[in-house]
Amino acid sequence: MHMRIVLSGLLLMFLFAGCHHPGDRLKVDVSAVRVPEVTIHRYDLDLFRANISNLKPALEALRPQYRFFLDTNLNDTVKLMEMKSYLENERNQLLYREVEKKFTDLGTLQSGLTQAFRHCKYYEPDFRVPRVYSYISGCDYMNSIQVADSVMLIALDCFLGKDNTFYVQDALPLYQVVRMDPDYIVPEAMSALCAAAYPSPAPGNTLLEQMVEAGKRVWFTDAMLPDTPGCLKMGYTPGQFEWASKNEQQVWAAIIENNMLYSTSGQVLRTFMADGPFTAEFSKESPPRLGEYIGWRIVSKYMDDDPGISLRELMEERDAQKILTQSRYKPSK
Repeated sequence: MHMRIVLSGLLLMFLFAGCHHPGDRLKVDVSAVRVPEVTIHRYDLDLFRANISNLKPALEALRPQYRFFLDTNLNDTVKLMEMKSYLENERNQLLYREVEKKFTDLGTLQSGLTQAFRHCKYYEPDFRVPRVYSYISGCDYMNSIQVADSVMLIALDCFLGKDNTFYVQDALPLYQVVRMDPDYIVPEAMSALCAAAYPSPAPGNTLLEQMVEAGKRVWFTDAMLPDTPGCLKMGYTPGQFEWASKNEQQVWAAIIENNMLYSTSGQVLRTFMADGPFTAEFSKESPPRLGEYIGWRIVSKYMDDDPGISLRELMEERDAQKILTQSRYKPSK
């Protein structure tokens, strides 16, 4: 059965109801923007289908298409043995079979990336569409999507679905596993692209500075994927996103009333910015990273109120107080 990256029809409407609130500014027409249709080069399948018993010529045959991975000395017996060991590893073999079964067709994913790259080109005319590869990382969960040197790498074994037995065996926390689903690939790809396109120094020490910096990166993803549910862009479940939307004013009031906005306390920063099952200041139904969510809402208001600010100007603006002040952010009850 073909993989579906994004749910469709009535199921999508039901599951993601209340999981979306893009501003008018993000509703841009990219129909005239020309970018190459994305083809995901399947290093994951081609490598594991190579003849291990005659590995060197098999790799040499693959090298023209996969120089990013195989631009090495194939006469080096140590490197060949390392590759052979990687391919024969029982866990990697099982992951390969899971990926092969789960991702039989990447057409929807390719279309999603193509549309996102059209938005990239709209906002940044000099944007170059990266060459996209899928591969098997051996469950390198911290590097599920990487962008470097006009190349995007997607570790499909990190998106096998929250119920996958590998994630259960590895005792991953539920809040992390929730995002290890195909629906989150394109949003996470845009987040990785943002980090590569706009490398920034470490955010400031106050909660406000960290919220706004994180919010800028979510707004980037929002701009590239205006029709994608907000929960996917935040890495939330639909229920978590609904909680954040309904309680936005309460969260902001708690930050202000407890004088936390300019706090540099490690505990405060962890409470509002760190990942986890929920935000301890609130109920167990609350999502984590509420500071990131509030930062996104501040930045969205700032950008909606001044259409003259470009994406690049936003990403290069380091004055978090200026963004907050000019946004006139004040969530309604």
